[in-house]
Amino acid sequence: MKVMSINNRPVKIWTNEVEETAMEQITNLTSLPFLFHHLAIMPDVHAGMGMPIGGVLATVDAVIPNAVGVDIGCGMCAVKSNWHVADIDKEVLRDTIMSGIRKAIPVGFAHHDKAQDEKYMPTGYDISTLKVVSEEYESAKTQIGTLGGGNHFIELQRDEEGFLWVMIHSGSRNLGKKVCDYYDKIAISLNELWHSEVKSSLRLAFLPKGTPEHEAYWREMQYCVDFALCNRRLMMERIKDVLASALPGIDFEPMINIAHNYAAIEHHFGHDVIVHRKGATLAREGVTGIIPGSQGTASYIVEGLGNPESFCSCSHGSGRVMSRTKAVQNLSLEAEIKRLDDQGIVHAIRTEKDLEEAAGAYKDIETVINNELDLVKIKTRLLPVAVIKG
Repeated sequence: MKVMSINNRPVKIWTNEVEETAMEQITNLTSLPFLFHHLAIMPDVHAGMGMPIGGVLATVDAVIPNAVGVDIGCGMCAVKSNWHVADIDKEVLRDTIMSGIRKAIPVGFAHHDKAQDEKYMPTGYDISTLKVVSEEYESAKTQIGTLGGGNHFIELQRDEEGFLWVMIHSGSRNLGKKVCDYYDKIAISLNELWHSEVKSSLRLAFLPKGTPEHEAYWREMQYCVDFALCNRRLMMERIKDVLASALPGIDFEPMINIAHNYAAIEHHFGHDVIVHRKGATLAREGVTGIIPGSQGTASYIVEGLGNPESFCSCSHGSGRVMSRTKAVQNLSLEAEIKRLDDQGIVHAIRTEKDLEEAAGAYKDIETVINNELDLVKIKTRLLPVAVIKG
């Protein structure tokens, strides 16, 4: 970790490499009048909208929709099975298991043709009090149990003992984007009305605690976090069904789940504050987390060390080293395919477009992990066997 002062505010960074745009966004965050104590930047940091991905922002009585992001509740889940990867026939893996998963789970912009059963949706909410959720609810029932696009993925993996794992990265689909966009617009309008010192050009419009708008966003954000969990859980259950039909006697340990796009009220440095994690994972002492690599590289199951300097947080992945556009322009399709083929990984990189999510577009996961060994300890290292990208 290195410590620097920007705008007379401490910034603690767990990497030596921060791209220019991300550093500009870090500088903008230090100008916020309600920033609490210091700003924490994880080793997978890269530019986002308003706030960089891999940022942890604690505030006093203010929530920033763009500091949570459009994919509210996006996160990871993973399960370990009792089957050894070496015992799975390669044709069964490719033609039965991977094909079955693709049939069971829509990817990219695809949704289910029919609304899914109500039982899969979050419970404990009065939907009528949630403006955006109530308007999008019927559509959301066709999105539950779908992967989404971009860097979302389903990956079959093997641990160091050879056991098969399933890992999923996905979020709240279009519902989270609708909620973020709606309340960001409200925050922009209110900040202009109040002549806020937070310039609209920073894309960091906020909602003060105690206002009806803050409370409304908070409820809808919480719903989206729960929806994202329900989404991952349903996908995992359907993947387990596919595996059970192909691998007799397979059994699974309880699912590990952790989100990395949300805001929460937490106690740090003697105060209750609002912690925004945008592409950052909770690493409270004893908490099991998931830090995935890029396509074709290792992923890690970790345990939090509860480091207060990071607001008990760690990275959410390896982090981009180049934009999707630059990845297509600069990476070699042949080289990226060879990288996966040489490892025997079942994958779907076929076209230049697929280079957007190639391993070469991401930071080295081993370096990222080594930069945060004061935040987490490694429990399990996982290597990819087969990958489905959104």
